[in-house]
Amino acid sequence: MFCTRFFKIVFFITLFFIGSEFIHAQSKLDSLQHLQEIVVTAKTYKEVIPAQKLSGEELKALNSFSVADAIRYFSGIQIKDYGGIGGLKTVNIRSLGTHHVGVFYDGIQLGNAQNGQIDLGKFSLDNMEEISLYNGQKSDIFQPAKDFGSSGSVYLRSRTPKFQDGKYFNLKGTVKTGSFDLINPSILYEHKISNKVSTSFNAEVINASGKYRYRYKRVFPNSNEVMYDTTAVRKNGDIYSLRLEGGLYGTINDGFWKVKTYFYDSNKGIPGAIVNNKWKNSQRQRDRNFFTQGSFQKNISRKYEIQANVKYAYDYMNYVNPDTTLMLIDNTFKQQELYTSLSNKYSIAKNWDVALSADVQYNTLRSDLDGFVFPKRLTTLIAVATAVELGRVKMQGSLLTTLVRERINSGNTVQNDSVRAAPDKKEFTPAFFISYKPFRKHDLNMRAFYKNIFRMPTFNDLYYTDIGNITLKPEFTHQFNIGFQYSKSLRKRLIKQIQLQADAYYNEVTDKIVAVPKGSGQYRWMMMNLGYVKIRGIEASSTTIFQLPYDILLNLRLSYTYQKAQDFTKRKSQALQETTYGGQIPYIPWHSGSVIAAFTYKSWQLNYSFIYVGERYHSSANIREEYEQPWYTHDMTLVKNLKIKNIGMRIAAEINNLFSQDYEVVLNYPMPKRNYRISFTVEL
Repeated sequence: MFCTRFFKIVFFITLFFIGSEFIHAQSKLDSLQHLQEIVVTAKTYKEVIPAQKLSGEELKALNSFSVADAIRYFSGIQIKDYGGIGGLKTVNIRSLGTHHVGVFYDGIQLGNAQNGQIDLGKFSLDNMEEISLYNGQKSDIFQPAKDFGSSGSVYLRSRTPKFQDGKYFNLKGTVKTGSFDLINPSILYEHKISNKVSTSFNAEVINASGKYRYRYKRVFPNSNEVMYDTTAVRKNGDIYSLRLEGGLYGTINDGFWKVKTYFYDSNKGIPGAIVNNKWKNSQRQRDRNFFTQGSFQKNISRKYEIQANVKYAYDYMNYVNPDTTLMLIDNTFKQQELYTSLSNKYSIAKNWDVALSADVQYNTLRSDLDGFVFPKRLTTLIAVATAVELGRVKMQGSLLTTLVRERINSGNTVQNDSVRAAPDKKEFTPAFFISYKPFRKHDLNMRAFYKNIFRMPTFNDLYYTDIGNITLKPEFTHQFNIGFQYSKSLRKRLIKQIQLQADAYYNEVTDKIVAVPKGSGQYRWMMMNLGYVKIRGIEASSTTIFQLPYDILLNLRLSYTYQKAQDFTKRKSQALQETTYGGQIPYIPWHSGSVIAAFTYKSWQLNYSFIYVGERYHSSANIREEYEQPWYTHDMTLVKNLKIKNIGMRIAAEINNLFSQDYEVVLNYPMPKRNYRISFTVEL
């Protein structure tokens, strides 16, 4: 509480200081001139805290099937992957938890009020132009209020139509096949309706059996030794999915607009955990996700700019467990979301902007689960922010107000007075970012930030039958970061360009929502605010471009992360307290890193990637029985680009897990051994 109050005071003092300084600083403006004919005329600020990004050819070079596969190469990231093409894949930034990560698609956040998890495996790289990762938040004050509301953010930017002179359409078709009986065709069509309006359509089908070989491991309870005693085939991992996307893009005087529609339908098996000699599970899941969203941005004057967003989303999920030896389950969940946002930015001076954003979001959830209530949530977010440049110093500050109101219908429960909604909530959360360039002639930037933010309990946390707890409080994070970035371009040398960056950080998670035994029964659980986590870490990354002999270009990207993420949750059981207090939290390695190397020679390209995840534990009890061995994978791709007349072609052959390592990202969910993929792309 003291830290929160202290930084609120610092935040407001800084705003006051900035205001007084700029009364005297307006004569020290830069020489940037704003021309009438350009679309965006307001002064834009370089990022105070730069993002980690993968885009263009670098993104194509990865042996990545989905967005989740590509994000693994960022520092500070942990991916939970349950195996196979259709397995659930979620992202965790700096050990803060999946629920604290905001995932934005073309500028608007993807939501899941039911469980708070976004499955990144649903988003293909086929139509992706750029993936960006921000710690804290994107350092741009001109954005919706929701963009201020996460501990870390992943931005996915799909392809925007671009046309060469005299051309009115683009057509791209891709076919992929390979291991797991994969058949994966996709098509992209873009059409130029006029000089100011264009449209695009993208479709993709994935059909795979999901079968792959793995080694079954047994752990002997007395010695804790691991023995791999047989090779089995992973079953019930099949998937059939259809993804359709359409977009309409337009420009206006001093602005632009766009409309995006997305549809995803999948039917897949859930292979489940390999335990107790059980080789096959029969659970199935059907997902149907739809959203349509629109954005509008315009400069009203040279000083004033507005941005508006609107979105409607509908999500359907049907989970079936036909195994009567466990529990017969056939439940359906239906979510709806309405969202609207209005952002305003005003330039007080050429180097001082202020912004005000207001968002309203309405969520509902219905289910046929016995005893389930039908919750409704109205969330209002108001953000005020400012950005300022004082010579070589850049600063940004923001204050987010969040108001949450919840109501329920009795749903599938018997109407009684004990059925209540969670109480209304109101929170104020600040953030402050600063960067400093110590030398005018060298591209070295020092940066630091503090952010206090929270995540709301999900509908499952609050209302899931016999497990939910309506008294849950929000789960807060406090983030402190300090770091630097250095970049330099060199001419006529072996190294053409180099960029280095490193950060040290300290995070706290308070009132962490955890499941605890309910009463004396060990098989009945309830969600509680009992968790407390401290996280210390260091991230470092480098990107270097080499000009090698024989016109070979090498793009080398390295990343490394060290994390000490300790669980200081107090337990009632003395024995449990002794084994878990201060332990590394589940699945967080102390050391991890990655290497991406792309060699380019004329029309050929050889790509190599390596991922390492060090030792970790699958529970906060850091004892031998919970230990998980390190794992690493090597992947390679050989690419040939061809052009015949006006037709471009790309042939790629991939080998993943080159040395066929047996490993698990999540306990008892074996990952594929060596596997292959071939793709053929034609562009007109």
